[in-house]
Amino acid sequence: MVCARLHHSFIATATTATTATVPARGRCGRARTPAPRFGAFFSSLVSSSRDRGEMGDDGPSKGSEVVVDDRHSLDRKIDAIRKAGPQKLQVIADFDATLTRYWINGRRGQSSHGLLQQGNPEYDAKRQQLYEYYHPLEFSPTILIDEKTKLMEEWWEKTHALLVEGGLSYDDIKKSVASANIAFREGVVELFEFLEERGIPILIFSAGLADIIEEVLRQKLHRSFRNIRIVSNRMEFDNDGRLISFKGRTIHSLNKNEHALDMAAPLHERLGDANGPIDDSVSVKMRTNVLLLGDHIGDLGMSDGLNYETRISLGFLNDNIDGSIDSYRKAFDVVYLNDFPMWGVMELATQLLPAEAT
Repeated sequence: MVCARLHHSFIATATTATTATVPARGRCGRARTPAPRFGAFFSSLVSSSRDRGEMGDDGPSKGSEVVVDDRHSLDRKIDAIRKAGPQKLQVIADFDATLTRYWINGRRGQSSHGLLQQGNPEYDAKRQQLYEYYHPLEFSPTILIDEKTKLMEEWWEKTHALLVEGGLSYDDIKKSVASANIAFREGVVELFEFLEERGIPILIFSAGLADIIEEVLRQKLHRSFRNIRIVSNRMEFDNDGRLISFKGRTIHSLNKNEHALDMAAPLHERLGDANGPIDDSVSVKMRTNVLLLGDHIGDLGMSDGLNYETRISLGFLNDNIDGSIDSYRKAFDVVYLNDFPMWGVMELATQLLPAEAT
């Protein structure tokens, strides 16, 4: 099967609101359920861009759905990654509000950490009190980074201690996920399948809890992927399924980077994939071209510790667009606005990994 190749970047074309021929999703990745073709999706995007304003040489309009600040730089990066081949590429992605949706049925989607209910109201309330105290400090512009890092370590460790002390069980995790307001962006499954078929590792970095992320993957996607590894805080349970400790050092919002890779366990260990992961940490670190996905500028640090050659960074700006668009478009190669689905990333992946004729 030959995957259709575009002569012009979907991203660049979308921001200029011109007409393009876009391949159907099924040509480059198996769709789990019937879905609209890329062409229909693209047409609606172009219509929206025309109504709100077009991309010009001086930069994007604030109404565009897809924003590219330096199109020529992006095209050069795409060419470099394509020429290097799939064996040099890896994907690094944040989880909350990046792979998952920011809004669900008009309500703010829950995070992998925020959805957890211990089944003990006293300890749920204590964790909420910690959140209300530390969360404003996390985003305070007056606290120096060294001091803020210590505060984040303090917050995470106190929260983890409450989870242990409050008797959290794995059944609590299952119930919390089942009742949670959390969902993946449209197109995530197809992107995962496309990358798995081509042997591209996906590292999901999160300052949350690996066990919850894996349970979300299990309940929402109903399958595992050989190429996914979770870099996050991992729990250890006793024979009765009660939380007794956390493994490795704490990963919080300010140290989420490839230095933490050595403590990550492959997803298949819990999901039961007998085939094992595609890559160990050594071979992953040798993949020096990166496609990075995040919803905060700080997520760009996820590739710290990796001596990468070429990185394409994709930012998802879900809220406070007017106040943040200028900084996001300077920081990321591409910015997707308004809880954008994953089809733009999927299309970019087909350009980075063109199929060979068989």
